[in-house]
Amino acid sequence: MDLTWFTDIVDVGNTYIWSYVLIYLLIGGGLYFTFRTRFIQIRAFGTAWRALLSSRSTTRQGITPFQAFATSLAARVGTGNLSGVASAILVGGPGAIFWMWMTAVVGMATSVIETTLAQVYKTDNDDGTYRGGPAYYIQKGLGSKGLGIAFAVCLIVSFGFAFSALQANQVAAAVENAWGVPKILTGTVLAVLIGLIIFGGIKRIAKVAELIVPIMAISYLLVALVVVAMNLSELPGLIKLIVSHAMGLEQASAGVLGYAIKVAIEQGVKRGLFSNEAGMGSGPNAAATANPKHPVTQGLISMAGVFTDTIVICTATASIILLSGINLGDSQGLEGITLTQAALVTHIGPIGAHIIAVALILFAFTSIMANYYYGESNLRFIRENQSMVLVFRVLVMGTLILGSVVELQTIWKIADLTMGAMAIINVFALLMLSGVALKVIADFERQFKAGIDPVFDRTRLPELDNKADSKAWAHRKVDY
Repeated sequence: MDLTWFTDIVDVGNTYIWSYVLIYLLIGGGLYFTFRTRFIQIRAFGTAWRALLSSRSTTRQGITPFQAFATSLAARVGTGNLSGVASAILVGGPGAIFWMWMTAVVGMATSVIETTLAQVYKTDNDDGTYRGGPAYYIQKGLGSKGLGIAFAVCLIVSFGFAFSALQANQVAAAVENAWGVPKILTGTVLAVLIGLIIFGGIKRIAKVAELIVPIMAISYLLVALVVVAMNLSELPGLIKLIVSHAMGLEQASAGVLGYAIKVAIEQGVKRGLFSNEAGMGSGPNAAATANPKHPVTQGLISMAGVFTDTIVICTATASIILLSGINLGDSQGLEGITLTQAALVTHIGPIGAHIIAVALILFAFTSIMANYYYGESNLRFIRENQSMVLVFRVLVMGTLILGSVVELQTIWKIADLTMGAMAIINVFALLMLSGVALKVIADFERQFKAGIDPVFDRTRLPELDNKADSKAWAHRKVDY
């Protein structure tokens, strides 16, 4: 069957969404939230990290704020941080990294808004856990079940299946490149290990994420710091290279200024969004599971996650690649994860390929785990049916095996399209509900400035009556 017409439609959709709509919507929305929150990503930067560091230990039941942070970071820190950065540099040049940074900076404000709303409108599962996210705050806040379902379907397609297949594909490629293990074997083992975790539900997912994510992130950063230390004298030149390419200073002499900047911005925004997910609407699904005293506390913690993912970890990968001396204009067939592996090999020898392979396994494994939960939460939004959930778990495991051995170009394009649709729906909802989020933020800041540990009292915001889940927040004032 000839499906050329279908792929052509998907290509046209992606071109318009990513080249025009989302660049302006995400950056514009992020700037709007930045100004409306009075640059919360700067004002509350220290507060966010203090909240994160103090969130690990708690006497409350359910998912802790740190576990929710680790789960969302597990999804954020994946192949996008290793192969995605490499792809952005190959297509958009070094300047794409600068625009990834800009996407993250404005995205930090967006993350506070979407996470705060996810907490306000979360649903009590009656077992000490919660669930929520854009589908839930669209239904409760905007009163639109249909739009919530549209978002949920897009998320299930992109995160539940397409991105999981992509993660498995990149892991299989890296393992085969490093150790010669057949892709089908890697995919099968990955599916079995993921199955052991996802059949344990969100509590098991959160516990595994809490254990693995900090170790894998810190270990990878230490490797990157070694590379930077080995090339310390070249660091100023690296920063100049990234900024000059982002501003088109290098390309101007070649007569391709406008096009080069456009491609750099497009790749930076696209890969930046795929990496840190700010505004996409995926992160709030994990954030809603937490049980903080105040919604904004989790919002600030999520903001720290965006910073960690893009400003810290993606920059580490970019440094490894750009300091390697590999000719990006003639990368000799290297792309994605193989380019990152080859770059680290130039710095520390053959062991570099093994280090990247191990890092990718951990990054992708935790991403698949979190992506699965996002899918399950949205499936439950559409219809609460345990049989459907069990079928979904089996299908995700099958997707991992299939994804490890097939070409994913068409699937990747569909994922781009559904991810773009997700982001458009979510940012629209955020703009419509931003007034609620800003009032909740103001409530947090009033208590914080008064020297009080902020606690959310839903009765202080009458407009939330019959919208915010009464079981989740109604008695929160007396719980602490």
